[in-house]
Amino acid sequence: MKKALGKKALAKAATLPKTMRCIEIHDQKLVPAERPLPKPKTGEVLVKVVAAGVNRPDVLQRKGGYPPPAGITDIPGLEISGTIAALGKGVSGFKIGAEICALVAGGGYAEYCVVPAAQCLPVPKGVDMVTAAGIPENYFTVWTNLFDRGQLKKGDSILIHGGASGIGTTAIQVAKAFGAKVYATAGSPEKCRASEKLGAARAFHYAREDFAIEVMSATKGHGVDVVLDMIGGDYIARNLQCLAPGGRHVSIAMQKGRHVQVDLLQLMSKRLVMTGSTLRPRSIAEKGAIAVALKKNIWPLLARRKLKVVLSRVFLLEAAQEAHDFLESGGNIGKIILTI
Repeated sequence: MKKALGKKALAKAATLPKTMRCIEIHDQKLVPAERPLPKPKTGEVLVKVVAAGVNRPDVLQRKGGYPPPAGITDIPGLEISGTIAALGKGVSGFKIGAEICALVAGGGYAEYCVVPAAQCLPVPKGVDMVTAAGIPENYFTVWTNLFDRGQLKKGDSILIHGGASGIGTTAIQVAKAFGAKVYATAGSPEKCRASEKLGAARAFHYAREDFAIEVMSATKGHGVDVVLDMIGGDYIARNLQCLAPGGRHVSIAMQKGRHVQVDLLQLMSKRLVMTGSTLRPRSIAEKGAIAVALKKNIWPLLARRKLKVVLSRVFLLEAAQEAHDFLESGGNIGKIILTI
């Protein structure tokens, strides 16, 4: 510890507690618990958590369908905001007490969390700490899938499913900000209106409208250049129908199932590209590269309020199960946050 910290940092680190409050998973339920304080390893920082984002992968983990990668804590939570409480060996560019938000592979539902320093970003200017907890998972995911995988560019059109979700509200704003024409789907008239208010040219109520027909009508038969899909299942065939020649289909989740049938002739004749990604198992170096891109391209827009985090509800850490119940009810428009 003495080699890793300066005298001032060492003094502050010495005041850290030995245990912390956290949330554990027991019989697919979230239960408050107490655990030993984690220690940062080489290249990591210890963060005193102010708030943590709630995401659908957390629900999947709670139900046993999305276990953490090897070596990662079983405490759920993929994004946090907070202050740096201690520095691991080899960390530079961060100071004790600095306010940051960070993408984590697990451990966010706790008073303290260890994070690779490369995945930490300063809280954007003008953004409060609770709101900042809703930035990392969505913006890391949206950036890499829209631009790295989907190759979205100015003048393209895009269909974004789940327009009122955390990912959806982020993707609509980012795509619009970078010059794309946006279409979205949502599950109620209220959510469709919210999607359009954020920048979608049209939002389709998927329970009442066939989005593939509506997209083709809205684009005068041309289709969209990119589809960002988090649904899977029987959506895939319709997604391919509404892609323009040379279009890109990007999968980021599979709420309606992972096994699908694809018309290969359609894929070949329209020269379509099907791709996708998951964020959690990717390397620290890959996530660090996304963090650099976000700081350069997204952080200025957040600071100027050209982009925003849409907050739905905020719960206390101990009410994490209630937060999951609310997310599963489908009542949210935007992010759900836990405060510590």
